[in-house]
Amino acid sequence: MKKNWSLTQEAFDRLLAWLGAGPEEAGRKYEEIRRSLIKIFTCRGCHEPEDLADEVINRVAAKLPQIEADYTGDRALYFYGVANNVHLEYLRRRPAPPAPHPVTAPAAEEEDERVYECLLNCVGGLSSHNRELVLQYYREEKRAKIDNRKHLAERLGIALNALRIRAFRIRLGLQKCVEECLTRPAAG
Repeated sequence: MKKNWSLTQEAFDRLLAWLGAGPEEAGRKYEEIRRSLIKIFTCRGCHEPEDLADEVINRVAAKLPQIEADYTGDRALYFYGVANNVHLEYLRRRPAPPAPHPVTAPAAEEEDERVYECLLNCVGGLSSHNRELVLQYYREEKRAKIDNRKHLAERLGIALNALRIRAFRIRLGLQKCVEECLTRPAAG
């Protein structure tokens, strides 16, 4: 897959047409496959199951021009095959968590408080636009979360996938900021 490839509306429409005969069937099948992918990545202990599921969908959409004419069988199986490859890549690039030193490790409660303080400082350091976007993006649960993200994308005038990418990049920045904060000596 090309590194700079991104899902366009045309590619997404083509993917939906490949998944089902009509828009309702295609949309239902798409949501079903995406939910299954998220579940697979969650069960495998991945920390970013939604982002990994989106990566699988992007890769299938990018590959679609080469496979759509000849592919036979359940379309979901193709997604699951790609998911296995994405999971293997995830395992290779995921850094091993550092082992805490038993003598210097702070109590779990103190550590949680420190992480929370660092997170608050890092969120406070975001631009007001990015802070609002990330807080809105991670609001709600289950179906309400999905609906909330659709409304947020519509309000910003961008595609849902573009919204996911923006939120992912902001979250990566926050994660880096929190990690750097935690490596500094605690105040007080």
